[in-house]
Amino acid sequence: MRRPLVAGNWKMNGTRASVAELIQSLRQQALPEGVEVAVFPSFLHIPQVMAELDGDSIAVGVQDCASQTGFGALTGEVSVSQVAEFGCQWVLVGHSERRLVLGESDELVARKFVAAREAGLKPMLCVGERLEEREAGETLSVVERQLEAVLDLAGIAGFEEAVVAYEPVWAIGSGLTATPEQAQEVHAAIRGRLSREDAEIAAGVRILYGGSVKPENAQELFGMADIDGGLIGGASLKANDFGAICRAAGN
Repeated sequence: MRRPLVAGNWKMNGTRASVAELIQSLRQQALPEGVEVAVFPSFLHIPQVMAELDGDSIAVGVQDCASQTGFGALTGEVSVSQVAEFGCQWVLVGHSERRLVLGESDELVARKFVAAREAGLKPMLCVGERLEEREAGETLSVVERQLEAVLDLAGIAGFEEAVVAYEPVWAIGSGLTATPEQAQEVHAAIRGRLSREDAEIAAGVRILYGGSVKPENAQELFGMADIDGGLIGGASLKANDFGAICRAAGN
């Protein structure tokens, strides 16, 4: 039985004051025990979030990492070794904004995935298609290509402690959402591709949906057989909405 997971990607948002307020509100939420919850603040807010969530049942991750382990001359980057030292558990890799806006290739994403695994962190691999790719009927081939890059470098064993997040790019921040059936089709295809390598590992991999998840649509999405929770963007900055989505995952 896969434990549901709801993760909040705070993106490039927050001040010390607003983060403190958000954490205080999150601590007042009734979060279901059967759901794993994680948040991904900006790098600058990691120490604050780690300190203020101390002892709470919310894990903390980072939104990106360098593609090399250890330390070195890579100005502006943050190593997975540094991330691990702070006690973070998760690393978000391959988010569409980094792929499309910052030009990260499938190969670079795969190297970041491997670096996270080597540091003992759990990567959350984001995959998904653009609107023109969906309209051209290329959704499954795009997602499989993104998966293949990681499988080629990490092997199926790399997914034992990893999570995959399917985020249709056209639905992120747009207010548009894939129907539960559209999302399920892609989630099933992802699990099917992993299953061709190892059925047991594939059966245990949690696959999240990301793309304008809201309290109003969360329960229907999470009710699909291969949707194991959500990667939440804007709604994760509103404690009441995020708590409601977590509770929907628990149902």
